[in-house]
Amino acid sequence: MFGKIKELMEAKSKAEEMKKRLENVTVTGESYQGEVLVTANGSRRILSIDINESVLKVREKHEIEEMILVAVNNATEKADQLMATEMKAIMPNIPGLGF
Repeated sequence: MFGKIKELMEAKSKAEEMKKRLENVTVTGESYQGEVLVTANGSRRILSIDINESVLKVREKHEIEEMILVAVNNATEKADQLMATEMKAIMPNIPGLGF
């Protein structure tokens, strides 16, 4: 029993370290051939949105909004994948936790 508690405490410490690492890792999501780029960190915080100026000249507002949504969703999916990979690496195989 104490072994499992120790494992949980170590996992908590590793999770805190992972969180700090993820804040310093960036992922980029894009939509429609890179016309909109969204950069997020591994903790899913959006850091920047870059819209190609040519898009502003030829697209309507609702199209640009859709492009932004696609790029944001793409970036957050990549951040989720990165986080899941990190979690699998640090979490012990403890029954009932779902990892």
